[in-house]
Order: sequence, then C-alpha cells, then structure tokens
Amino acid sequence: MKRLLIVVDYQNDFVCGSLGFDKAKELEKGILEKIAEYQNDEIIYTLDTHFDDYLTTAEGKSLPVPHCIKGTGGHKLYGGLADALKGKLCFEKNTFPSLEMAKYLEGKDFDTIELCGLVSNICVLSNAVMAKSACPNSEIIVDSSLTAAADEEMHQKSLDVMKGLFIKVL
Repeated sequence: MKRLLIVVDYQNDFVCGSLGFDKAKELEKGILEKIAEYQNDEIIYTLDTHFDDYLTTAEGKSLPVPHCIKGTGGHKLYGGLADALKGKLCFEKNTFPSLEMAKYLEGKDFDTIELCGLVSNICVLSNAVMAKSACPNSEIIVDSSLTAAADEEMHQKSLDVMKGLFIKVL
C-alpha cells in the first residue's frame, strides 16, 4: 500500500504565538506518533509563509494578525516536529492551500493521503481539497484528533464539510 502523510502548518505562531490556542499544543504528541507511523512511507509538510508586507495582502486585510513571517520564530515548526520532519519535502505557501503541493501530487498513485496539523477549518480543509483534486482516486483521510481550530464550532463544521467532500474523517 502506497501512503502519504501531509503535516499542515504545525508552526509556532499557530500553537503558541500570535494565533496560538491551547488545543493546538495538545496535538504535538499525536502528530509525532503519526509521523513515526509513516516512517516507511512518504511524508511531506507545509509551512504557512508570509512576509513583512502581510497586512497589505488580501489575507492580511481579512485577518490582520501578522503570523508565520519568514525568518521569525513564529514561522518555525513547533516542538519536536523540526527534528521529526528533517529532510522531508516542505512546501512553503503564502495562502491557505499549496498549489505547488497539489502539482507535486498530481497523477501520483497513493492509496491513501492522510493530513494532520493546523488549522482544521482553513489550511487543513483547503489542502485536503487540493490533495483530492490532485489524486482523485486516493482515499483522503483527516484524523480529527490530530487537527483543531481555535473555534470549536468551526472545527466541527469543517469536519462535516470534509465528510461531504468524501474525505474520510477519523
């Protein structure tokens, strides 16, 4: 079975920085265990990546909280993930989904593609859709215990939307 794990934006600013929230901190152990489970499979990850002009971007105008500014501590992977993901393919993205990641995935024959990370209702959701678009015959999986959002209601709604898109939510 050919499997892929995508770790989405598990960065300091989403865990303990400018957009951090308590539930995000609780995910580290489970995500590290998931990475270990996939050591014989392919693992890639994304980094939300912004620059000093963030507040002038379309996203910055809607979410005026500077975060994941390249070169800052907030842009770095949280906790033990830097070591766990060392040498893995990284996609830096300046918006919610990674088009570059989708192009990389396009036409690949993974049986399953599993996503975890932050935040469920924005970047996890949008990258799951991109993975589904790039690999329409792969089973796309999101483990609800390995993703979260600051707003629990939005988290639950995003899981429901993913289910409606035939993404398997564990």
